[in-house]
Parts: sequence; C-alpha cells; structure tokens
Amino acid sequence: MVKTTVPDIDILTADHDRHNIAFINKACDDGRIDDETAQYLRRLYTDGMDCYRDVFHVLGKCFGAPKTAVTEYDPATDLSIDKPIKIVDINPLCSYLVNHRLDADPMRNQFFTCRASHKIDLSVSSIVTVIVAAQKNVERALDKVTGKYYQFFINDVISAVTRVFTETGRDKQIKKMEDKIRKNFAAHYVTNAAEEVLSIIGQSEDSLVVKLVRELDKIKKPYLHLNDVWRVKCLFDLIPQARTFIERLRDMMPERIISVRDKFYDITNPRNYRDSKVILNIGTADNVIPMEIICQVRTFFEFERRTHDYYATLREDPSATNAKIETEAAEMMENGIEQYNKMICQCLDDLLERVGWNILYSRGNDVSLFEGFPRECKLYYPHSMIEKIMNKLDAAVKNEIFVVTNSSSKLDKTQEIAIFRFMARFVLVSAMPYTHAGCGVAGGTLAAKLFNFIMNEVSRYYNPERGI
Repeated sequence: MVKTTVPDIDILTADHDRHNIAFINKACDDGRIDDETAQYLRRLYTDGMDCYRDVFHVLGKCFGAPKTAVTEYDPATDLSIDKPIKIVDINPLCSYLVNHRLDADPMRNQFFTCRASHKIDLSVSSIVTVIVAAQKNVERALDKVTGKYYQFFINDVISAVTRVFTETGRDKQIKKMEDKIRKNFAAHYVTNAAEEVLSIIGQSEDSLVVKLVRELDKIKKPYLHLNDVWRVKCLFDLIPQARTFIERLRDMMPERIISVRDKFYDITNPRNYRDSKVILNIGTADNVIPMEIICQVRTFFEFERRTHDYYATLREDPSATNAKIETEAAEMMENGIEQYNKMICQCLDDLLERVGWNILYSRGNDVSLFEGFPRECKLYYPHSMIEKIMNKLDAAVKNEIFVVTNSSSKLDKTQEIAIFRFMARFVLVSAMPYTHAGCGVAGGTLAAKLFNFIMNEVSRYYNPERGI
C-alpha cells in the first residue's frame, strides 16, 4: 500500500467517492437501475471515510485497543501480509487484519496443555482475529443488485402472485402470469412490484387487486439485500465466544441492530456453511447504512478459504451446471465441521480431567469453579430439545453408562448427573451438528463416548423420523 499523509488519504477517498457516484448515476441514466435503487446506493457510497471511521468506532467500542500490530490483508488469498501499517494509512480502499481480545469471553483460560515445567500453551484463547474488508467495489455491488438479488425479487413476486391466484381460484392463469412477469421484469429493472404486476393484469376486481398489493408490498426489494458494502469478519476459537460477542453487541448498541442470523446449527444450507451474521446500522435512524459483521470459528474459516475457487467458477459462468461444484464445496465444509468438532471433543476431555479438582475445591460451599461457564445465550437450541437430551443423559448416568472416574472422592448419582449435565451443556453450546447422521469422533475415551452420545441425540432432533 502506498504510504500517504492524512490529507492525501482524504483526497484519495473523496476522489473515489466521486467515481462511485458517477458510476451509480450512469447506471440509473442507462436504465440499468431505477431512481429508488440509485438513491440507496448513493447513500452507501457517499462520504466513504466517514463510514470507515464509524466501522472503527464500532470495533473500538466492542474490543478496545488492538493487541497486535495492524497488518495489510489480501482478500484474494485470505491471508495477512507480514507488513505492519499505521492507523493513519488505513482507508476504505484497503483491507486490514488486527487481533483483539474478547474481554467478556466465558471460555478464558479454560483449555490449555502443559509442556515442560511451567510452560503453558492455550488450546483456546480469547484472541479474536478481526478482518476489516475494503469498501465493496461499486461495480460488483451493482452486479449483485441487478443479478442474483433481482432474481430473488422476481421469484418472490411470482410466489406471491401464485399464492393469491391459488387462494382466489385462478389456478389456470398462474402459468401464463408467471411467463408475463418474467418477461416484463427481465425487459427492464423495476422495484415497484405491485404497479408492474397490476399493469400486466389490467382491469380486475377490487378484491384481487387489494390482495395482490398487500402481498407484493411485503417483498424485500433487491437493493435492500446489499448489506456488505461495509463488512467485517471476526474469527473466534469457539462458537460460545462468537455468541458472547453478539450478545455484547445487543447489550451495548441495541438501537443499531438491524438483524441477527445464527447459522452455526443450520444443516439445511446446501452449501453447508456455518456462521452467524449481524447487520448493524453505522448511519443514523433516518439515514441507515448497513454494516455486515460475520462471526466464524477459526478452524472452519480455514476450510472456507479452500472453497473460493469453486464459487469463483460459478460466478464466472452462472449458467454452468453447478451440482458437482456445490456438492464438492459442501463436502469440504463438512470436513471443516468434523475438524472443529474434534477440537471440541478434546476440550471436553480437558474438562473431564479437571472435574475431580472442581469437586474438591467446591465441596462445602456449593460454588463450582466452572460457574457461569459457558455463559447461557439467547442463541441456543430449543428448551424442549435440551430437556429431552438431559433426561436421556440422566438415565445413562443412573445406568452407569457414564461414570466419573477421576474424582477426588466418591460421588453420589446426583453429583455425577450434575457433572455430566454440565459437560453436555458445553457440547451443546460449542459443537456444530453434523449434516449426515451417524457422524462422530473416533476413540473410546469417556469424552468421545459422551460427545458422540450428545451429538447423536442432536441428530435425532434434526431427523424427527429417528425419534428423540
């Protein structure tokens, strides 16, 4: 990156803003987008340096000062460049990487391995790797708005019309209407769905018009899907850390939260992608500017990087048959889930090794060393599912399928159940459910057996025909 002074960066960013606005205006003049979309895009691409400072403000509020030097980041390889940069050199045209500490981390210093003598290696740390992307290229943003987001919009319009026509007994007209909608919406970019559809229908009874307008007005317009002009990715060691961060965002700036999507437990995504996403407003209530914060676990991110070539192929040739590419990418992500879950099982083994000490130190005052760990979170499995799993676990402990063998003194069943319930809760909040039933961690250790027991019950929940 070229080193510049602060005034030079302001000039550089202002020139880039003018280029972006000119591009948006031309797209509007050419009919590629309408006035409504152009107005939204101008909002996102005006005053780029001010928006970037707002990104800084959010990160500073959440994490405090960086714990390591700020380095450049190469989006093409998803790797940092070993080249420290100064804060004054950062601008919306560059990507950078920095490490922060999550002070509210419920896992802090729980997992470690001992080497020779006094040397300790943390297996899981409170360090969060934050990747701040450069401002999204305006041409690519426009391609998304007029491409896949517009196709989402057309499909939603057709679904709404089909639903209304079916309810009003016009089933025979559905196919003809779908063809007309696709033809008209493809001929020119339009976001006023109700007006366009009514022009296709022509004169009709008021009851049909009212129902159509009501349904069509609910549809999210294509440009509103564009939330990643300003974007950040946070890499955590464990899922509960990511969820702690999201809860912290909710507590600190609830008025800024636009939406939260948690997909760590999602097995319905054909691409097998697992993360959570927060859309935050870095503008004002009257001038919303979305910022996308993606939260991902570090292990999974390494596998995600390897899928970039697959999806680059699809972007270059969207019409190509992509079933094979999608399947291969999904399988690679499944490998990431398996690798991550192996780490969780190892963490579980570390906890089991220290259960005896926990009982010893807590005896007499009923205060567990693990109190509040991991912290309860609103982003969690349904309560009914948790209770069913815990009840099955209680029965397994009573039948001595699971027994604590390293306690400092003999435990009664109530104490053993409490210990295994704690361990089960750690697995439930930390592990990712497998896509395929029957997956698990190899090995005959107590940790592996307990982990597989819990994950098998989770699989039953996601596959109701297996029962739970």
